[in-house]
Amino acid sequence: MSGGPGVSVVICVYTEERWQDILAAVASVAAQSRPALETLLVVDHHPALRRRLARHFAGEPRVRVLANSGPRGLSSGRNTGVAAARGEVVAFLDDDAVAERDWLHHFAGAYADPRVMAVGGRTQPVWASRRRPAWFPEEFDWVVGCSYRGLPPGRTVVRNVLGGNASYRRSALVAVGGFASGIGRDGQRLPLGGEETELCIRLARAVPDAVLLIDDRAVIHHRVPPARERFGYFRTRAYAEGLSKALVARSVGAQAGLAAERRYTTRVLPAGVARGLRDALLGRPGGAGRAGAIVAGLAATTGGYLLGSVRTRRRGGHFTRGTV
Repeated sequence: MSGGPGVSVVICVYTEERWQDILAAVASVAAQSRPALETLLVVDHHPALRRRLARHFAGEPRVRVLANSGPRGLSSGRNTGVAAARGEVVAFLDDDAVAERDWLHHFAGAYADPRVMAVGGRTQPVWASRRRPAWFPEEFDWVVGCSYRGLPPGRTVVRNVLGGNASYRRSALVAVGGFASGIGRDGQRLPLGGEETELCIRLARAVPDAVLLIDDRAVIHHRVPPARERFGYFRTRAYAEGLSKALVARSVGAQAGLAAERRYTTRVLPAGVARGLRDALLGRPGGAGRAGAIVAGLAATTGGYLLGSVRTRRRGGHFTRGTV
């Protein structure tokens, strides 16, 4: 193995329906130009899947299969992986994504600077229909778990990294207790998110000189199934993000929790609407649809945030700090 920190890769899994995706994700880690120290498959309360994976990888010394030791959900699954990891750096990969060959190489290189506590990468969509739906705006690619128009290019300092393509110093994760449960996905109906935002803000506060980066050379390719190419999912996911942002704002304060979102809503989205309307006037396909989708997505997110804010004021935030 080349010099630098050892990297443990955590992949959280929850359904046998993604069996081939899981195998592809693990294979992409095994093919890295900079080998991972280990791959940890954390199974979210699915004993049959855990047994099947344990049998499949029984002869692979660098692959370990673990049961989520906390409550159901992505946050506690990630915390289980962090607690078991042997590497100085813990990287997270979605179970329906594959990493390019130099993914870990770009992550590990950034940690030569001791101030760097987290590094994220660029996530590109792989559409089930083989092409982006004409109405689907790039500004909302976060809806399908991918990098979106408006993120800064190159290797740059950011407030937070994005969950399915990210790495952290393990010591930093342990210091802040890991991911909070009750913000992100927990197996329920709504596709919630935002747990990595809340974690990164807490991490930056706990380590005042912490540097968090996105390096767009660290690329993964994330599969988008047919159901997520539909406007119904788009609207539901945007609404759920608003609910999540209300919990994040309650946890870390609205100023920190919504700082990046203000620029996004006042600069990135209006520019996207203008592009869509211009394309429509020029007769280009999808322009009006993209402009309309941006407006609808912003409205759904805002509605979710307002409702979530009212609920958190009345009932308190339904989340708990992580324990690693």
